[in-house]
Order: sequence, then structure tokens, then C-alpha cells
Amino acid sequence: MIGRIAGRIEYKGDDHVLIDVRGVGYVVYCSDRTLAALPRAGEAAALWTDLLVREDLLQLFGFPTLVEKEWHRLLMGVQGVGAKASLAILGTLGADGVSRAIALGDWNAVKAAKGIGPKTAQRVVNELRDKAPTVMAMGEQAVSAPDASVVDDPPGAAPPPPPARPAPSGRAEALSALSNLGYAPSEAARAVAEALDQTPDADTATLIRAALRLLAPK
Repeated sequence: MIGRIAGRIEYKGDDHVLIDVRGVGYVVYCSDRTLAALPRAGEAAALWTDLLVREDLLQLFGFPTLVEKEWHRLLMGVQGVGAKASLAILGTLGADGVSRAIALGDWNAVKAAKGIGPKTAQRVVNELRDKAPTVMAMGEQAVSAPDASVVDDPPGAAPPPPPARPAPSGRAEALSALSNLGYAPSEAARAVAEALDQTPDADTATLIRAALRLLAPK
């Protein structure tokens, strides 16, 4: 299993990128969002990867975070969702957007992805709702792509900068706190997702208080 690729971009296509890893070129299929975020040809890049193995096909799919890779794996397990549909959903919403949409039961957000009809969108939300808390918590532990600095550089070349790491949102701590208070994982994930929509820059304590207000009996 090929779990990560770190090398130098040779070229970027419409739906894939060719990454040279010390003389071996790997074709990695990515979402539009991931392709747009990758550097230009000649620069270093790194992606988490998932290898699709079929009788007559081997395809690598690339993701900027482990969270996005995990959502791809889960989306591929939903009936009617193949690799192309999964990349369309992730390209439209991003990993955080998928987490929020599924936690909130917002199948209309999933339906916004190209080629995704209402029945498939509803199936995605219904089948993956219970998985949302676990994947949302993963976001605190793995938020960036693997380091691309392992690429051999020519003498005198400046090493590539490390990938940016977004500030943690406190989702894992908030989910854990609500779980300790006795709330069901899916219920806690829904409240945290809604609270993040209202206050995306909230620290952990503020996020927990906002989620508790949403969970309080009306």
C-alpha cells in the first residue's frame, strides 16, 4: 500500500498530478481543490495517498490531510459513490465542509457536488453520520500533508518551506468534553459543527459553551 508521496511536481493535469520521487513518476488523482492548492511544476509537494486496486486498474488518489483521506475512504464505502464522486464531494466542500455537512445532516450541501443527486447525497449523510465524530476528532491530530522536504535538492538550492499547519479548532477537545457529559457522539458532533458555523474562530472553551447552549432543552 502506498500511503504517501513526497517529491517534485513534473506537471499538473486537469484531474491529476505527476510527482517525481527520486526518478520514479507517480500519477496521483486529486480533487479540483487539492490541485489548485498544490505548487507549480518544479516545486516540492507531498500528499497522503490512497491506492485503488482493481483487476485491471491501479490508481493513486492524493489528499492534503489525513482527515480528507479518511473521508475519501468512507465515502467510497457508500453505495453509488465511486472515486470520481468522492473527489467531487471533497473538491466542493473540503474535509471540514464534509464533516459539518454530515454532522448536521445537510444533504443539500453534499448535493452541490458535481454529479451527486439527491438520493446519493441523502445516502451519504445517513450512512456516515455516526462516523462524523471520529473523523472530526482526527482533524486535531493530523491537519497537514506530510513533509515534502525529503526531496533531493540540487546543491545550493534552498529547502522548501514546511507545509502550513492550520490553527487547531478545539473540535476534539469539545467532542471529548461533551461525550464526558453524557451526550451521544452524533449529537455532540452536530452541536460542535453548528457552533463552529456560528463562531469559526472560537477557542475550545467558547466552542464547548456554544455547543452546550445548542444542546440545552428548548
